[in-house]
Amino acid sequence: MTAAPEIHTTPDLPAELVDGWRALVAADPGGSWFMTPDWVLSWWETLGAGRPAEIAVWRGADGRPEAVVPLLNTRLRLHPRAPLTVGCLTLLGSGPGAADHCGIPALPGRRAEVREFLAERARRATLWLPDLDPDQADLLPGHARPVARAACPRADLTAGADALGSRQFRSTVRRYGRKLAAAGVTFRWATPDQAGPDVLDRVLRLHRLRRAALGRPTTFDGQRRPLHARVIERAAASGSGGGPAFLLAEQEDRLVGALYGFRWGSGFSYYQIGWEPELAPLRLGTAVIDQAIRACADQGLHTFDFLRGTEPYKYRFGAVDRHDVSWLAPRGTSGALLDLKHRVRDGRPRAQSTTPST
Repeated sequence: MTAAPEIHTTPDLPAELVDGWRALVAADPGGSWFMTPDWVLSWWETLGAGRPAEIAVWRGADGRPEAVVPLLNTRLRLHPRAPLTVGCLTLLGSGPGAADHCGIPALPGRRAEVREFLAERARRATLWLPDLDPDQADLLPGHARPVARAACPRADLTAGADALGSRQFRSTVRRYGRKLAAAGVTFRWATPDQAGPDVLDRVLRLHRLRRAALGRPTTFDGQRRPLHARVIERAAASGSGGGPAFLLAEQEDRLVGALYGFRWGSGFSYYQIGWEPELAPLRLGTAVIDQAIRACADQGLHTFDFLRGTEPYKYRFGAVDRHDVSWLAPRGTSGALLDLKHRVRDGRPRAQSTTPST
């Protein structure tokens, strides 16, 4: 008979469980930063504070976690401009905060139990599982189906940073790099223990300036600050060497540009960027990305992940698409409405995602 998992209903987990969860994700070939307890628990403590959720844990004979399923009971808007919402279960840590490569860490011998657990939950509620890594499909109930895809370009660093992009593009980047050096701009990498709340606040400011110069809104703002401050705090305390990191551009004693992302395993996920508009003519944004890629290659990382979005600049750096897939296991009226929203056209899932209610 299949053993029932232990269920936790608060983010206050024992330290040994948190460490074991982190190690489980690290051992999973498809494991991502957004599957770690550092991200999921930080999300629950901040953006998800007060929301009903559960974390199911299966342990081995030695007491170590062998599968972890974090689920959130939430409501989703059917349209960004309409107040109508429907209830569902989703992955804790997904949705607001823009997590990609979501999923459930599980050893091979536990995957069938995870599937049975999710199937049991799906008999009582609609399951909406967004932005899953493609290798998560075997964990899902039989009636779940893909309803959306998101391109997440990534660059292969194994041949070095100078192998990325066209010769002309690399020449242009070097030329503007020399101009920035002449203007006194320098670059450095900062880990969580080297970048406290003050650095996060300055990065948020630079990002806001960049988006304002483009005339575009952003969700990476003060409302999201508690999440990222907690993520940085957790990562610094864990000593795992993974998690938040920054590529900082400085001019004298002033921070003029920054790229923020997450190091995990052999890869780095680029999350947000910002820079002083006055330095835009010197292509500071391009230089910051280039320097971040070089820093990652120098550290022996194999992948620079641009996360979701098909902006042209990503492909100039040699990125190639991979796709996250969102799945729906409908149940009752809520499932029927979400199913209607995500109807498959021409045999292909729509390239869109459901807007979470915040």
